Amino acid sequence: MLVSMTGFGRAVTEYKNKKISIDVKSLNSKTTDINTRIPGYYKEKELEIRRILSQELQRGKIDFCMYVELNGTDNPNQFNADLITNYYNQLKEICTKNNIPLGQETLSNIIRLPDVLKNNSDDLEDEEWQIVLQTISRAISDCIEFRKTEGAVAENDIMKNLNSILDMLSEVPQYEKERIDTIRERLSQSLQEIAGNNTTDSNRYEQEVIFYLEKLDVNEEKVRLKKHCEYFIETVNADDFAGKKLGFITQEIGREINTLGSKAHHVEIQKLVVRMKDELEKIKEQLLNVL
Repeated sequence: MLVSMTGFGRAVTEYKNKKISIDVKSLNSKTTDINTRIPGYYKEKELEIRRILSQELQRGKIDFCMYVELNGTDNPNQFNADLITNYYNQLKEICTKNNIPLGQETLSNIIRLPDVLKNNSDDLEDEEWQIVLQTISRAISDCIEFRKTEGAVAENDIMKNLNSILDMLSEVPQYEKERIDTIRERLSQSLQEIAGNNTTDSNRYEQEVIFYLEKLDVNEEKVRLKKHCEYFIETVNADDFAGKKLGFITQEIGREINTLGSKAHHVEIQKLVVRMKDELEKIKEQLLNVL
C-alpha cells in the first residue's frame, strides 16, 4: 500500500483557560524538512516536537503550527510598555531627521517587534504538556490518515499506468515476424548494392543474417521488462514506505524500454515504445509524492 507525502491534520483541545489548536501539514520532499511555529511559552519543547514529527511522518516538507487562545480574563501576556516607548522614540527620531511622517499604523507595527509582548506565566506544567502531546498525536494521526487516502488514489493511477505498459508489451509479438522479414530484406538490399554483379555465398549470407538478428533479438528485453513490472507490483503490495525503492525499479523499467526501442527497427514497435515511455513518466511523477 502506497502512502502519499501530502497530508493535513488538525486537533483542538482546552486546558484551563486556554484553547490549543495544532495544525500539521506535509508536502513532498526528498528529505525531512520541518518548519515549526510555536508560541514562546512552549519553545522549550521544540526539539521534542521535531523528534516526534520526524519519527511519525518519516519524510516530507512538514509544517507544524500551534495556536493558543485565552478564554478567560487571566492573561499572562503583558505588553512591555518601556520597550514600546523606546521603539516609538527611536522611530520618531529617525522620521524627524528624514522628514518622514509617522503614520497611524506605527503603533500596530511596533507591537509586532521582538520582545514587545512578555509572558509573566510560570514554567510549563507537566500536566499541560501531556495534554499538548496528546493533541499533537491526534493531529499527526489525522495527517497520516490523509496521507493514506492520497496514497490510495496515487496507487490506483500508478497501477493503471503500469498495466498499460504490460498491455503494450503484450502487443509487441504480433509484429515480430514482420520485423524480422523487414530486417532480412534491408540486409539483402544493402548487400546487393555493395556486391553489385559479384556473386555472394548464400550460406555465408544466411549465417550473417542469423548473427545480426540474434544481436537485434528483443526477447531478453521483453522478459526483463515484464519481470521488473511484476517486481514493481510486488513491492507496492508488500512495502508501506516504498517510494524510493519504486523509483529505482522504474529506472530499470526505463532501461529495458529504451533498449527495446533501439533494437526495434519497426515503426509499430517504436510507437509502442513511445507510449510506454509516456506511461512511465506518469508513474515517475506520481512517485515523487510517495513516501
